[in-house]
Amino acid sequence: MNKSLIPFLLIVFASLNPLKAQNWASGIDDDRYNWGYGFQYISAEYKLWKNVNWQREFMDASGLKVTDSLTSVFSQAMPGFAIGFVGNRKLTNHVDLRLTPMLVFSERKINYTYVSQSPVDKKVQATMIDLPLSLKFKSDRLMNFRAYMLGGLKYSISITSAKKYNNDNVMNEMEKLVNNRKSFLSYEAGAGMDFYFGYFKMSTEVKISHSFKDILLHEPTAFATPVDKAKLRHFTLSLFFE
Repeated sequence: MNKSLIPFLLIVFASLNPLKAQNWASGIDDDRYNWGYGFQYISAEYKLWKNVNWQREFMDASGLKVTDSLTSVFSQAMPGFAIGFVGNRKLTNHVDLRLTPMLVFSERKINYTYVSQSPVDKKVQATMIDLPLSLKFKSDRLMNFRAYMLGGLKYSISITSAKKYNNDNVMNEMEKLVNNRKSFLSYEAGAGMDFYFGYFKMSTEVKISHSFKDILLHEPTAFATPVDKAKLRHFTLSLFFE
C-alpha cells in the first residue's frame, strides 16, 4: 500500500466509526436562530416566447429598414455571482425557515441571427437584490453530515440606475438595449448538504429558480419587438457558513 494513503484512510475511518468520530458543532441545530454568510455562482438565461411575426424585418418610426429578417432568437446562459447573508429560524427538528438576502451581479444574453446581416448579441447587465424565503426540509443528522431539500419564493429588485439603460436618448436603433422590469417574483427549489466542523456548519446547495411572469420591458425596438415573453431562469450553486 502507498504510505501516503495511510493518513487519508485513517481520517475516513475515524469519520465513519461512531465510537471514535467526534460530533462537531453539536449545538448549532439546537439554537432557534442561526446567522451566517454565503457566496453564490449563478448561471442566468431567459426562457423566450416569440411573437407570431418575429421573423419580420424591423422598420423604425420613419419607415426605414433597421434589420433584415430574423432566422433565430435565443438566450445564452451567462455566469454571475452573489454575496450575502443567511438567517435561519428553526421550526421543528426537521424543518427550518430560511432567508438568504443576496447582492447579485449577473448578465443575461439574447442572440439574434439574420438572413444576410451579421448576428447581434444583446447583453442585459443586472445588479439585483434577491430576497429568497424558503422552507428547508432536513434529514436526520448522520455524524457530521445532513442532507436537505428546500423550496420557496424569491423577490428580486434591480438597484441599477434607470438612466443608464434609458433608450429614449439613443439615436442609433442598433445600439438600443433590451431592458427588464425593475422587480419580479420567482419560485425556486433545490437540495443541499450540511457539513459540521468544530465551530461552524458549512452548507453546499444547488437551486433552480424561475420567474412567474414576463420580465421584459416591451419597448418598440428591433430587439424587444420579436419577443412575446421572456421569463428568467437561474441555476445557483451556493456555499453558506453558519
